[in-house]
Amino acid sequence: MPDTWTHYHPVRIISGPGCIQKVASHLKGNPWLLLTSPGFTRRGTTDRLKALVSPHTLQVHDQVEPNPDLDHLDQLTRHYRQNMPRGILALGGGSVLDTAKVLSLTLPCSLDNPLHAVLRQGEEYSWNTSLEVIALPATAGTGAEVTPFATVWDRLNNKKHSISSELAYPELALLDPELTLSLPHKQTLYPGLDAVSHALESLWNKNATAISTAYAWQALSLALENLPDVLDDPGNLASRQNMQHASLLAGLAISRTKTAIAHSISYPLTSYYQVPHGLACSFTLPRLLDRHLESLADTPWKKELLQDLQAFLSGLDLDSHIEKYATQEQILSLQDHMLSKDRADNYIFHPTPLEQIIRP
Repeated sequence: MPDTWTHYHPVRIISGPGCIQKVASHLKGNPWLLLTSPGFTRRGTTDRLKALVSPHTLQVHDQVEPNPDLDHLDQLTRHYRQNMPRGILALGGGSVLDTAKVLSLTLPCSLDNPLHAVLRQGEEYSWNTSLEVIALPATAGTGAEVTPFATVWDRLNNKKHSISSELAYPELALLDPELTLSLPHKQTLYPGLDAVSHALESLWNKNATAISTAYAWQALSLALENLPDVLDDPGNLASRQNMQHASLLAGLAISRTKTAIAHSISYPLTSYYQVPHGLACSFTLPRLLDRHLESLADTPWKKELLQDLQAFLSGLDLDSHIEKYATQEQILSLQDHMLSKDRADNYIFHPTPLEQIIRP
């Protein structure tokens, strides 16, 4: 843990069942752009939100796909510049929130195809203004409503990029657990595992601080207590809210530390084989805990928590989930792509031999 550190966080957070009912009171001016994914439209959440924001004018883009692609984001930038929104409402999981944060930066910027220019061509550019983003997280896992990061995928070149800017923080996060009640099993499980991964990654991290560490332990405690409950009883509103809080706290932790080895390993799995992010960044956690549990747990209650967490993760048999997307041979073939400097270098332990971490 560094001797000297700073902590900054600008996001206003409102949490509670039904808190999106007053979303219109937080909107100023017109029009607003609503970003969401097809599933939330199918389940009626999009129409519900459109009714709640009346009389504000709302443009709706409900075709956000998992793992937002660089070229598609530039296309959306060109399209919505023709009717520039006042701000962005982001209803969904991490991909929707990342899309909103990226567009908040690219829509007002001066570049024609900003992501192509900055991320592919390496053009020097400083994001200097952004649109307001109101985050309505409808999964419990990514914590993207409280981070200054956004992940952009370059499918053309099988690359993952991360945009980081204090301007990318949402202005407001409304955590309404009722939004998560209709989530299918995998959209409950994999984002929940992402929250667990964020919390652990912020603990075995060179950038950890007293604040990030406190957030992380509380996130792990909440997740261990409540993720099994929501998997068994999806309608349990109290556990749904606690999982939102676990995700939030883990997001607050990585907003300071960034992630580490488990995420570094995950990115090529998602890029090459479309492994869902929460699964890709969590299937290695039981083996990482095998190696580091004693080093992380400096008190009996922490050791007990991590042992219980390891047992829960092992019981999920996440390796069998991964096998539905990629064979063991395919996974092992990606080892040369798994240690990205901006993530693996945050890891406080030595990551080799990598094969022992990724092989069951």
